[in-house]
Amino acid sequence: MRIVLLGPPGAGKGTQAKMLAEKLNVPHISTGEMLRDAVAAQSDLGKRVKEIMDRGELVPDDVMVEVVKERLSQPDAKDGFILDGFPRTVAQAEALEKMLAQMKRPLDAVVELDVGEDEIIRRLSGRWVCSSCGANFHTVTRPPIEAGKCDYCGSPLIQRDDDKPEAISRRLQVYRAQTQPLIDYYRERRLLRTVNGRQGVEKTLEAISEVLGIDARS
Repeated sequence: MRIVLLGPPGAGKGTQAKMLAEKLNVPHISTGEMLRDAVAAQSDLGKRVKEIMDRGELVPDDVMVEVVKERLSQPDAKDGFILDGFPRTVAQAEALEKMLAQMKRPLDAVVELDVGEDEIIRRLSGRWVCSSCGANFHTVTRPPIEAGKCDYCGSPLIQRDDDKPEAISRRLQVYRAQTQPLIDYYRERRLLRTVNGRQGVEKTLEAISEVLGIDARS
């Protein structure tokens, strides 16, 4: 199956994409992975991507589309894939649709993980990271043994600016403004499947499997 996963920061897209990819025996392809693969390949395209990233700039749509095409042309993606982090805009979605039509491999579905803003803020604002070794903790799901200290090296835990409630709210506003047209785009094409992403990892995977018509136990 060829599937795109959509959802706001903290919705659990990466976790669900990995589990779904294992279930379907297809690659989980994230934006970051695609860019790293392109750079590692040291192709002409990879060198262009590296130059852009080294300058601290965002990879423009036309280059990102080339990166996606290069990745989806690889043998492991022939029988399907889970795309995570792409497309992000209607322009990217149109480019992906055209690309897959040329490959004669259209999308099967676009799964949107619906998670309320309060839940996203709860998930993300609970994240803490070690100031020394970079280990991750969460006040609810993975609390440190001693509050405020890393289990591994004893260094203080800090909260990234991006994980503070005010910053999270701003990120969600940007996401919704950017993504709503994309959701409408896929709804018009009858590809959109919306799943409640607030019900825990296993239950969410079961719900995704149900809307895709695959066995959740496989």
